[in-house]
Amino acid sequence: MLLSRTRFRRWRRSRPFWGGLAAVLAGAEICVLPLAPLKVMLTQGVAGIPSVLMGLVMIVLGVSVWFAPHYRALAGVLTTLIATAALVLSNLGGFLVGTLLGILGGGLMFAWQPRTPRSGASARDGGTTRSAIPAPDVTPSSAPLSDPQGAQP
Repeated sequence: MLLSRTRFRRWRRSRPFWGGLAAVLAGAEICVLPLAPLKVMLTQGVAGIPSVLMGLVMIVLGVSVWFAPHYRALAGVLTTLIATAALVLSNLGGFLVGTLLGILGGGLMFAWQPRTPRSGASARDGGTTRSAIPAPDVTPSSAPLSDPQGAQP
């Protein structure tokens, strides 16, 4: 029991779990509201189709970031756009609950960053030991530019 809880916690922390969960809940909210009895669905006509499709796409995007976290930026932007479009196209976006959850989930997915691993020696000793390999002399002109989002200069 404790081992499975630890494994789940480690898995959850290695991906944008809470953003994906909010997107899945938003998609379910937007998708379920138009799924009324058949008689109501027939009178509603084609107006219910965008609601169901947007809800299903949001659920797929939420689950996809759990299993492919490297798509977090794309999934976050698409989830936010679909949640905003659902406000107009789908019963006020699930009576505003689906839209707000979708925007929150999309933002959490887009903003999530993977943890950077700490170096082994400095993490164990509290940073008191020195490395046997001297650090290279880096001048500002020869230092490579590092952008966390991956954009090129």
